[in-house]
Amino acid sequence: MYEPIRTKSVHSTMAGTPSDFPHRSREEELDIQLAGHLSALLAVTDELRALAPSAGLDAAAERLAQQVARLRGGPAPVRAPCSGADDAVSLHRRAHALAGRALVVAASRADTAAAILAAQQMDVHAAALEPRELASH
Repeated sequence: MYEPIRTKSVHSTMAGTPSDFPHRSREEELDIQLAGHLSALLAVTDELRALAPSAGLDAAAERLAQQVARLRGGPAPVRAPCSGADDAVSLHRRAHALAGRALVVAASRADTAAAILAAQQMDVHAAALEPRELASH
């Protein structure tokens, strides 16, 4: 019914040759993804700090920066100047979504510190949205 394969598999012939590009482990890929989500959350937190400075946001930004530096192996994240283009409600929504993404990745790689931080940030931004969300409905 089917003709047998007469040539060697590409995978078996390539197995002995060194690769032309570096491969990352799943853990390395998750570290990169988690650092990206936390960096984006840090940027939104910095924008919120520019709109309404608070000690809570300052502490959160510092903790986020520490986690990003840990995941990247030492270098501190670049902190961009705030644009001030968005309002607080949209920034809190974006921060909540980013914290949720970070929580999913942190949970999948079993990074307890990052997962706790992301969950706390989700709570903070959800609480900031509650009165506004109820008023808009």
